[in-house]
Amino acid sequence: MTDFREDAAATAEWVARYLEGVRELPVLAQVEPGRIRAALPVAPPEQAEPFAAVLRDLDEVLLPGITHWNHPRFFAYFAISGSEPGILAELVTAALNVNAMLWRTSPAATELEEVAVDWLRQLLGLPEGLHGHIEDTASTSTLAALAAARHLRPGGAILCSGHAHSSVDKAARLLQLPLRKVPADAEFRMRPAALAEALRAEEVAAVVATVGTTSSTSVDSVADVAPLCAEAGAWLHVDAAYAGPAMVCEENRWAFAGVERADSLVVNPHKWLFTPIDCSVLFTRRPEVLRDAFSLVPEYLRTSDEDVTNLMDYGPALGRRFRGLKLWAIIRCHGREGLQALIREHVRLARLFASWVEEEPGWEVVAPVPFSVVCFRREGSDEDNEALLERVNASGEVYLSHTVLDGRYVLRLAVGHHRTTEEDVRRAWELLQEA
Repeated sequence: MTDFREDAAATAEWVARYLEGVRELPVLAQVEPGRIRAALPVAPPEQAEPFAAVLRDLDEVLLPGITHWNHPRFFAYFAISGSEPGILAELVTAALNVNAMLWRTSPAATELEEVAVDWLRQLLGLPEGLHGHIEDTASTSTLAALAAARHLRPGGAILCSGHAHSSVDKAARLLQLPLRKVPADAEFRMRPAALAEALRAEEVAAVVATVGTTSSTSVDSVADVAPLCAEAGAWLHVDAAYAGPAMVCEENRWAFAGVERADSLVVNPHKWLFTPIDCSVLFTRRPEVLRDAFSLVPEYLRTSDEDVTNLMDYGPALGRRFRGLKLWAIIRCHGREGLQALIREHVRLARLFASWVEEEPGWEVVAPVPFSVVCFRREGSDEDNEALLERVNASGEVYLSHTVLDGRYVLRLAVGHHRTTEEDVRRAWELLQEA
C-alpha cells in the first residue's frame, strides 16, 4: 500500500478536475461494447500495485466508457447530480464503514438518519408523525411498501396507472400478487372513476398513485384516490420518487394534495435533491405494519437496548449503509433557500424549452410540463424521431432519452443538474434543430 495522505490528495485533485472539466467530455459514452473489458487484464495482479495506477487507468481506460450522469447537459431519464457536499460525505461514509442495521451497531448512523429524514419531511411540507427511513432506490422502497400491504391482505391485487413506474410491476411479480392497470386520462393521470370501478371488482391489497410519472411526469390526483382506497380498505402508496423534492417549493405542493392520507410515500433525494445515488426515503404513517412485515431478529442480533429504533426492522435489507450522512450534508450545505433556488431554476428552464418547441413550426409539446421534464416530438414518423434522437446523442454534446405516449415515439428533455444553465438548454434545442 502507498501513502494514504498522498493518494487521498491525488484522488481529491482528480475529483476536482473531473467536476471542473466534465462539461467538455462527451455526455454519452462513445465506445463500442466490449472495449473497456478488452483494455483490462484478464487475471488479477500477483503483486500489489500503487493507487496511482488505479487513477491512471481511470483516466486512460474507464473514463471513455463513462456516461456522465454528473454532466450539466445530461438531459436523459431523470437528470440527476451528486453535488459536492454529498460527494465529500460519501468519502466519510466509506471511511467510517459502519453497518447501521441496529441502533447499537452505530447509534449516530441511526439517529442522524432519523434527523435527516425528518428535516426532509419538514422541507416537503409533510405532516408530523410520519416514520421515515432510507432505502437504496425507489424500487426497494416500493417493494417494502407493497410487502406491508400484502401483510395486511395476502393475495389482494395491486392497482396502478398504466404510466406507473416498472418497479411496481417488478414488486408485484416478486410478491406474487396480481397487478391491474387502471386507465388514464388525456393528461396521463389515473382516472379516479376507473379506479373506483376496479376497487369494486376484486379484493385489492394496494393502490399506487404517482406524483410525477416516469414518462411524462403526470400527477395522479391523490386527493381523489385516497378516499376510494380508505373506503375499500386498500393500502395507498404514493410514488413521488422524482417529483417529491419539488415540494421544497410551496408553489409545487398542489401535487401533494391529499398525500397526508397515504399509507406510504417514496421520495428520492438522489433524483432531484442533488444527493449522490443511492438515497431513497420511504415515509409511512403505519410503521407498525412495516415492522410486522419485516422484523426478524435472530439470536445473534438480539440486544438489551430498549426504546431504540433498529432500522433493519422496516425494510428488506439487514446491512445498511450510512446514507443519512450525505442527505444531512446536502440539506445543511444548500439550505432550504438554496434547494428552492435550484429547483425553481430547473422548472423555469424546462418551461422555457417547452416554449421554444411550441413556437417552432413542425414541433409539438405532447404532455403538460408541471416540473422539469419536457415531452416533445417533431412532425414525422416514429422512425424519424428515433433517428433524430440518435443523431443528437451521437454528437456527445447532450444526452436525451425517449418514451412512448399514446402510441407515439416521444423525445424527453429532463433538467436536474445543479450546474445546468440556460445556455446548456439552448444548446440542446440548437442541436435538435440542426439534426
